[in-house]
Amino acid sequence: MTNRPRIITAFCLILLITPLITSCAATKTRMMVDSMSPLMEQMALSINKNIDVDMVRDAYPANLIQLDGLIEASPYNEDLLLKASEAYFGYSFAFIEDTDEERAKKLYLKSKDYALRALEKNRNFRRALNGPLDEFVSSLETFNKKDVPALFRCSTAWIAWIALNLHDPAVLLDLPKVEAIWTRILELDETYYYGSTHASLGAYFASQSLSMGGDPVKAKYHFDRAFEISESKLLVVHVMYAQYYAYQIQDRKLYTDTLEHILSTPENLYPELNLINEIAKRKARILLDNVDMYF
Repeated sequence: MTNRPRIITAFCLILLITPLITSCAATKTRMMVDSMSPLMEQMALSINKNIDVDMVRDAYPANLIQLDGLIEASPYNEDLLLKASEAYFGYSFAFIEDTDEERAKKLYLKSKDYALRALEKNRNFRRALNGPLDEFVSSLETFNKKDVPALFRCSTAWIAWIALNLHDPAVLLDLPKVEAIWTRILELDETYYYGSTHASLGAYFASQSLSMGGDPVKAKYHFDRAFEISESKLLVVHVMYAQYYAYQIQDRKLYTDTLEHILSTPENLYPELNLINEIAKRKARILLDNVDMYF
């Protein structure tokens, strides 16, 4: 009986110490993960320079799983959250959306959620996210230029998810919020990622009917601005221009000329954009092969 208190005391010490050991290990792991940002940047640069689309496609799932694991270790690391958001969006856009819409929806939603996790550090935005539009728009004013990457990743994934869920009228209620994010990005830094926000707005105004707010003039303005900022280097902007603007104004020649220009662009012309430009070529080929479906 005399040993019982000692046994109980030792057991209690184990219960107390174990969380401390676990916490210490978790802290060390998080610190190690957080120190990997420069390496992750170089890896992303290497992927973007790769012209072998099939190789990247085959390797991408392992990259996504790795990013998920790193985020488990450091759940509030904004760099990781945005890299994962970009990666999930890119994988779905490049390799999934055209063949498996249901899977693409899930991937776009995960991309959006990762970006939102970064944005929701802003308490004003977190409170307004699911509230009225005017409160949401006001919350965007509390962001500044350093928040543009997160705003861009969130809006890109959000609109892609909406586009695959148009059969549900409820998702259309999100469109004004996405447009508001784009407007705020342009106020903060219209040049971010080669002016892609202008291209998104161009596609947005071109893809809707006039009765729903579509506007070919606004669409043309935003596409022209995107071409100017990107120096026409980002071929996916040309894809969007053909797919949305040329189609809306029913200009078959503009459509085919734009897509043929994409296909004629030499490999490795813009090394930092190799991957996305090669993907744009594949999408351009599909659109060109199906021109009679659109005109």
